[in-house]
Amino acid sequence: MLEFLQSLGLPQNLSIQGEYIDNANVLMHWLMLYLFLGWGAFFIVSLYKFRESKNKKADYYGVKSHLSSVLEGAVAIVEIIALFGFSYPIWAYRVNDVPDSRDAVNIRVIAQQFAWNFHYPGADGVFGRTDINLVDESEQNFIGIDRSDAFAKDDIILQNQMHIPVNKKIRVDLSSKDVIHNFKLPELRVSQDAIPGMTIPVHFTAKTTSDEFLESVKGTPREGKGLEIACAQLCGITHYRMRGYLTVDTEEEYSDWLASEAEYLDFGDDEDEWGDDEDW
Repeated sequence: MLEFLQSLGLPQNLSIQGEYIDNANVLMHWLMLYLFLGWGAFFIVSLYKFRESKNKKADYYGVKSHLSSVLEGAVAIVEIIALFGFSYPIWAYRVNDVPDSRDAVNIRVIAQQFAWNFHYPGADGVFGRTDINLVDESEQNFIGIDRSDAFAKDDIILQNQMHIPVNKKIRVDLSSKDVIHNFKLPELRVSQDAIPGMTIPVHFTAKTTSDEFLESVKGTPREGKGLEIACAQLCGITHYRMRGYLTVDTEEEYSDWLASEAEYLDFGDDEDEWGDDEDW
């Protein structure tokens, strides 16, 4: 069934929790099919049984038994139980099983019109201080990081580029600088609103690297197209261009990437390394 849904456009699943979401999606579709067939059959039987040619004269008293009402109520209760039964375990896993930041790769994601900002804590594992008064787009200080704070010196700030390691728990603390956005990773089955004034945890585990994904989509319309980060909430006039890119690395590649970003920070902070303007 999952293969059939994917043939209809369901994105490939690249996360561990995505299997649960997809299975719940399949069960929901089966339930809707049964309900459609059941109520459709009831409708057709009613049309046939109470057609005008067989009922020349209207029955002004109607049905005196309450059995039909009881049956309708019972069907509605079964539907509600089934819907909650399918969806509640997934919802509970999504909300209650958020890993501790010490047991996962912790990343802050700050949405804004019209970009995604990613804040990594650096080698010390502690997020540095941020201050709204320090936000300066021209200086690429998108989230107001205070580099004078000891914990902020090694923090990595990126815009529209997110790196994560494969087979590691990822915890994203999601927030917004302005309006409501939605952080969506279709292949990882992640979709969560970013709401101003709130920090909402999101967790997932990627089971496939970006290179493996690109290899698997060769010869398909997705060939050559990497993993995208979409905003799935209409957030303004140029909402259409609020798009980021996700790279799922091997553990070694992720470590190398963190090291390269740290070297860039060290190089950028050392004025002697840059030299005077005349040297350029």
